[in-house]
Order: sequence, then C-alpha cells, then structure tokens
Amino acid sequence: MKRGPKRRKMMDKLPITEHLGELRKRLMLSLGAVVIVAGVCFYFSEDIFSMLTLPMNSSLKLSAGFPFFSFEPLATRHELVFLAPAEALWMHIKVSLISGLVISSPLLLYEFWAFVAPGLMPKEKKYVVPFIAATTFLFLLGALFCFIIVLPFAMNFLLNYKTGVLKPMLSVGKYIDFCLKFILAFGAIFELPVVLVFLTRMGIVTPESLGKNRKYAIVLAFVAAALITPTPDAFNQTLMALPIILLYEAGILASKVLRVKQKDVENDKTSPPA
Repeated sequence: MKRGPKRRKMMDKLPITEHLGELRKRLMLSLGAVVIVAGVCFYFSEDIFSMLTLPMNSSLKLSAGFPFFSFEPLATRHELVFLAPAEALWMHIKVSLISGLVISSPLLLYEFWAFVAPGLMPKEKKYVVPFIAATTFLFLLGALFCFIIVLPFAMNFLLNYKTGVLKPMLSVGKYIDFCLKFILAFGAIFELPVVLVFLTRMGIVTPESLGKNRKYAIVLAFVAAALITPTPDAFNQTLMALPIILLYEAGILASKVLRVKQKDVENDKTSPPA
C-alpha cells in the first residue's frame, strides 16, 4: 500500500504533454525498428518461405545426438498455388512483417519497460533484464516448439486423414496464415509462466490458489486451444492444450521458488547482525 503514493508522486513530476511526448517517441522508435527489420526480412523472404514449407513436405525425425532432430523430405511433395494476382506478393510482405515483429520483440519490450520505469520503485526496475530475457526466450521457445513438433504432426494428419481420393491444392495465402497463426499462438501461450509469476508478485493470486484451481485451468486450457487453434479438429486442439497445462504447472513452480527467495531476502534484511 505504501508504494502507490510514491509511484504516483514520481509519475506526477512530468506533465501529461511530456508523458504523451515520451510515449510518441517510444512508439516511433519501436515502429521504425520493426519496419527496418521487416525490410531486411523481405530481402530473405524466399528463404523464409522455403523454411515454412518444411512441415508440409517433410517428416520430423528425432535423434539422440545433436541437433536432436531433422526434417526428412516426403516422397510426395505438395506445391503451393496462389489464387489472386497479388496473393504471392502480399504473403511475402506479411511474412516479412511478422518476422520483423518477432525479431524486434526484445527492443519493443525494452521500450515498453523504459516508458513505465519512471513509475516503478528502484527494486522493481532491477527486473527489466529478467523480464525481457524471459519473455523473449519463452516466445521463441514456443514458436520453435510449434515449428518443430506441432506443425509437422498437424500437417501430416490434416493432409493424409481420409484423403485417399482427394488431391490437396493449397493456396499460399491459406497455408502461410495457418502456419503463422499456429506459431504466434504457441509463442504467446508460452508466456503463461511469466504472466503467472507477475500476478503472484502483484498479490493477485498465490501458488496455493493456482494449485487448488488446477482442474479449472485444465478445462480452460482446452477451451483456449479450441478458440486459438485455426482448425476445429480435436487433434490440433490437444497439441495446443497439453503445453498450456504444462506451462501452468511451470508457472506455479516458478511462483513458489520466487516467493521463497523473496522471503529469504526479507529475513536477511530483518535479522540482527551477528
């Protein structure tokens, strides 16, 4: 309760016009970074496209040695077609923009933190590096998990399930949208531990309450998977729901560990010197 007035006093030092000016500067820097990186990605968009077709034309093979996985080409290759004159160009632009956004995400997170930092207490500001590192790592981990594990299984299932007399003709727009939605959704879902730790630090929830409501979290995980997954089949929804449940458990564990560390720090501060 003591933090509120101090925080408001620090924020009130600047007039609203300067706050808006600061926000505008941060937004322009963020937008400029995304545009520049997206422009570089547009130059390599052919390579990005080729990479995105791996789950469609390859099967995943796991191994015990580094790099622990590989993509083996399928005997039957699927070709992408475009159904409108501008569809292929627009897909190159979309892939470049999404790639630029993902690659620029550490800078975007830093700009967000820098904007809100004046309203934070000194001991809260020390979390900037762990916050940026954790969110970036988890997002990339989720995107990588989706690309390596989920998409190959999903594409193999969807393109071969009861399609004996059918020939798939995949539009580049539909296919790229399918892949990007899956990758971005998994990247966002993998941020769940950070969200739970933040809510615990704010005192909104506790590890005990999260544990007691585990059964509701499992139900919500499947509901969220049904809403986020681009396809209505239960197979792909399950592929997304299971990581959500595991990440929920990871968030509970991280919250407990951080709470124990916080208590140890507070005990060290209050204990009398020997």
